[in-house]
Amino acid sequence: MNTNETCPVAATLDLIGGKYKALILWYLSDGRHRFSELRKMISNATPKMLTQQLRELEAQHLIHREVFPVVPPKVEYSLTETGRSLMPILTAMRDWGAEYLRGKEVEPNCLMMRSEASTGCH
Repeated sequence: MNTNETCPVAATLDLIGGKYKALILWYLSDGRHRFSELRKMISNATPKMLTQQLRELEAQHLIHREVFPVVPPKVEYSLTETGRSLMPILTAMRDWGAEYLRGKEVEPNCLMMRSEASTGCH
C-alpha cells in the first residue's frame, strides 16, 4: 500500500473532498432533504454534478438514499451514522475558515449557515 492509501488525512479528504460533498453533508445534518431542496441550497451545482456527488457519498456510506414507492417518484437523502460522525470536522473547518477570513478583514459569508451558529458564517 502506498502512503495515500494509509494516510488518515488523505482518507478524510477522499470522502469529503468533492466539489460539493461537504456542503451536501452539512445540509443533511439538519435532516432529510429531497434532491430539489439540495439543488436550491447548492445553486451553483449543476444537476449532473449534484447527482454525481450524491452517488459518491452514498457509495461511501456517508448518506442514505430512500426511494418511496409513489408516483411521481419521491427520493430523500439523509446522513448515515458515519456521515454524522463527520460533523465536528465540518464545523471545525467552517469555524477555522471564518477566523481566517476575519484575519484578512473579510466578513465570512458562506453557504454552511446555521441559524444557531455563532461564528457569523451566513
